[in-house]
Amino acid sequence: MNDIFIGTSGYHYKDWQANFYPDNISKEDYLSFYSNSFNTVEINFTYYCIPRPDTLRAIAEKPNDKFVFSVKANKIFTHERSYKKEEIDKYRSAIKPLKDKGKLGPVLFQFPYSFKFNYKNLDYLKIMNEEFFEYEVCIEFRNRYWLNSRVLDFLENSNIIFCNVDQPRLKGLIPPTDYVIGNTAYIRFHGRNSKNWWNNEEAYQRYDYMYNKDELKEWIPKIRSIGKKAEKTYIYFNNHYKAQAVRSAKLLESILGNYNNTSQK
Repeated sequence: MNDIFIGTSGYHYKDWQANFYPDNISKEDYLSFYSNSFNTVEINFTYYCIPRPDTLRAIAEKPNDKFVFSVKANKIFTHERSYKKEEIDKYRSAIKPLKDKGKLGPVLFQFPYSFKFNYKNLDYLKIMNEEFFEYEVCIEFRNRYWLNSRVLDFLENSNIIFCNVDQPRLKGLIPPTDYVIGNTAYIRFHGRNSKNWWNNEEAYQRYDYMYNKDELKEWIPKIRSIGKKAEKTYIYFNNHYKAQAVRSAKLLESILGNYNNTSQK
């Protein structure tokens, strides 16, 4: 296996108190506590706001030197797709302290289902990749019509990471894949809550899901395949409701550990 990083999408959730974080721990100590269990986290508050560089500089100091952060691109770049040049500069400046510390993984651009494949949107991806040329760019599509040879060739030629996903098996969504572009692989587990996936009123319900062992075992052949092609693999669990992401990530770690021990005998 290559270098593998397993963690969760976000770490600062109110409903993780008592479900993961002890009652007596302060919010300022969440990340330090979290890093005792995981070697990476996908920062998601950068989607909602563009923080000051000092914020991420302080965050970078909390875990050990081997801990890696991936960061989610702000919604103005993915969902609104309306921004000013200074906002690009501001976002790049915000995440630069993580890069300077050698703790930055990919920058994830998660596009909504409504972002459909067409040449205008493909050109938009080119622009984003050019604007963030000094970072590892990872693209997550939600609409399955992006799965075509033209798009995959574009990603390959542009050295853009493809985000493999596990999510409900609903019509139009991206199915499980094991694509590797370049030397880095990326996987996100969103849960399989089909009933509430399109619930726009209570978005957290979409991620109310706990994976079982058999569901995660389905991914072992794909993770093995990915591990043969990529130097680094980032795996994040986004089923964050009541810390189910933590338990799911630990379950996958256990399954992978058992597989590795068996294969070495």
